[in-house]
Amino acid sequence: MYFIGNFIHATNQEETQETERRHGEFSLIIDAQDPYIAVRSFRDRIVTYRETSDFFQGDCSVYLIQLFEFDRFPVGQAMMINYKSVVGDPVLPFIRCSLPNDLTDSCRLFDWKNSIPEIDGQTEKLFLQFEAGSSRLLTEPDSLKFICNLVLGICDFRHKTPRQSHLF
Repeated sequence: MYFIGNFIHATNQEETQETERRHGEFSLIIDAQDPYIAVRSFRDRIVTYRETSDFFQGDCSVYLIQLFEFDRFPVGQAMMINYKSVVGDPVLPFIRCSLPNDLTDSCRLFDWKNSIPEIDGQTEKLFLQFEAGSSRLLTEPDSLKFICNLVLGICDFRHKTPRQSHLF
């Protein structure tokens, strides 16, 4: 069975200044025989990250908020498993680390300029755009270039240069 655990965390809670404290979300995935083994594996991996990386620093709390179990992944139609909506305009930068491993934390700095995201100082390309009150697409991506950008980080659409995947 495949298990996906969704977590929220608060780190550096001993800090007196709000700007020094952090909170966020992450997910872990594993192929395990049962949910008990999966949860134990999640626990062990979080402990390893705390011991070997900059994740989960200082006074830290981690909460398992969802556990999904799949015997197979969806075929033919994508299934959404996480959707988050936050009130207000995006104002503060945040750090996202995709597929961190023993070789790299894969962290990037996300910021917002006029409600357009920037990653590591580069303005992101729009994926889809809708008009209020309509499901009609205003813009959609050039699918080949966009897929190239998404396939495990193998190539970078913004710079059109190949990039090594951290999985191989």
